[in-house]
Amino acid sequence: MNIGDAANRSGVSAKMIRYYERIGLIPTASRTASGYREYEPRDVHMLRFIARARDLGFSVAEITELLDLWRDKDRRSADVKALAQARIRDLRHKIAHLQDMADTLEELANACAGNERPNCPILQRLETLDTDDEPLSRRRPERGFKERIGG
Repeated sequence: MNIGDAANRSGVSAKMIRYYERIGLIPTASRTASGYREYEPRDVHMLRFIARARDLGFSVAEITELLDLWRDKDRRSADVKALAQARIRDLRHKIAHLQDMADTLEELANACAGNERPNCPILQRLETLDTDDEPLSRRRPERGFKERIGG
């Protein structure tokens, strides 16, 4: 089957399939005489596995480990469980960080009258952030969001 068929059957876009090949997550597809990629049902099965792992938040590196364990019939289930537990810890950490951010923003929104006057505690609090604070995208979740904005 061609890449479009593999994409439709696996739920993984053709662009992602090509990316997964390029980074070595999946083997390079065989080619037809005219140079088109050709996929087998086992390739679609692997792509579905990858899609489910991505849906659970596993990184490409973790998926590589999971694929290695999946292919290894002598694997230890303890190794698979350890990967899953590490993912759970990371997700719970992110959830706590997001909850902290939501709580802080809610407190700020509740402090704002939301009227026609220019005074806004939300903007005032954001304005008074320390200049050495990191951008949100690089902040370490261990450091409380409320603590950073003075909440």
